[in-house]
Amino acid sequence: MSRIGKKPIEIPSGVTVTFNENTITVKGPKGELTRTFHPDMIIKHEDNVINVTRPTDNKEHRALHGTTRSILGNMIEGVHKGFERGLELIGVGYRAQKAGNKLVLNVGYSHPVEMVPEAGIEIDVPSNTKIIVKGIDKERVGALAANIRGVRPPEPYKGKGIRYEGEFVRRKEGKTAK
Repeated sequence: MSRIGKKPIEIPSGVTVTFNENTITVKGPKGELTRTFHPDMIIKHEDNVINVTRPTDNKEHRALHGTTRSILGNMIEGVHKGFERGLELIGVGYRAQKAGNKLVLNVGYSHPVEMVPEAGIEIDVPSNTKIIVKGIDKERVGALAANIRGVRPPEPYKGKGIRYEGEFVRRKEGKTAK
């Protein structure tokens, strides 16, 4: 059995879950998320607890079991608390600023890089070397954070670039003169 798939999902107060065949809608104080799940997965709602079970032990069902439970748990947590991902800019002259809805990055290119978040995702810039991506959908928050990091990923020699908060960058030694 999947250890993650077996764990029940508790529904916090203020969150409502609606089932319509394979489509599940989760509403909470932060917003609403809808997702269609695989028709083979058995999702049971009893009291304030959701349990996900699989019909057989074949490979596809084993793979879907934990995934379905994790996605459903993240949907409930997202509409209740929300998700955020922090990024740091490290490098001389590297800075970020918010211009209206856009994020403007100056990270060593000859031009500033502008990024516009999709609807439901919010970008916060508390200082010019720190970026926080917030939203209710964990998948979209992580994807936008990865796209921002991809503009200038950290390099191993000086450590300059955009990195996740708390990310460790393994440093390499440069060439030595003989």
